[in-house]
Amino acid sequence: MTLPTSLLIEHMQEQVTFALKEDMGLGDITAQLIPDDQEIVATVISREDAVLCGQAWVNEVFSQLGGKVILDWHNKEGDLVKPNQPFLSLKGHARSILTGERTALNFLQTLSYTASVTRQYCQIVKDTPLTILDTRKTLPGMRQAQKYAVTIGGGQNHRMGLYDAFLIKENHIMAAGSIANAVKMAQKIAPGKTIEVETENLEEVAMAVSAGANIIMLDNFSYEDMTTAVNKYKGQVKFEASGNMDKERLLKVAATGVDFVSIGALTKHVQAIDLSMRVSQE
Repeated sequence: MTLPTSLLIEHMQEQVTFALKEDMGLGDITAQLIPDDQEIVATVISREDAVLCGQAWVNEVFSQLGGKVILDWHNKEGDLVKPNQPFLSLKGHARSILTGERTALNFLQTLSYTASVTRQYCQIVKDTPLTILDTRKTLPGMRQAQKYAVTIGGGQNHRMGLYDAFLIKENHIMAAGSIANAVKMAQKIAPGKTIEVETENLEEVAMAVSAGANIIMLDNFSYEDMTTAVNKYKGQVKFEASGNMDKERLLKVAATGVDFVSIGALTKHVQAIDLSMRVSQE
């Protein structure tokens, strides 16, 4: 299973600090209605099927609130939880539990959705060699967290940002003068970095292969043209299909032989898994 890297952990801690400050401001005035020495127990359930993701963020919320809450996870990160199945119990300082509830569930419901929808896509192509990739179409400030959730759902990350791989698109090609010029400059600027070129037709595919691209993106290609490109250049480059990818198209795209499909919907069409925390006194 994918675990948070040290860089992601640092980012997660900063995210939680900001989120708590955003929610609490100068203090949770409603929580002050409760005696400071009161303790409660609470249980978190999902009201729908979901892939559990975001435990580290929840743990960090209550750690930053003083560590007076004991969390008992009944399921592991990446487990499928069923409706009304208790997957987390909390016990301890009532004010801390109630103050942290919304922030903790906000992270959990968002990341669990990304993991869940990724799992759905991956299940469709589980009997094919096709790899599901994410994109940079993420919520601002949630890039690393959402991309982590994609891996929990069984997908893979494309590139984290603009710094770890080249993706030469139409506007880059126009500014550079040609596909060949763009690839040549990329090889000079950062030798060894993956170079991917977005293409719109088979002529551009031929240019990208000749220029030495590592991956060719087939943007809104027909199934016939995808198959043609793969059959002609398989083994020379990797192919990624992109553009209006949905669950209905996936198997047809997989049948063309492409290596990857990138799906923006994994991280941009974000909904919230319906979670609920139930509180009772000890």
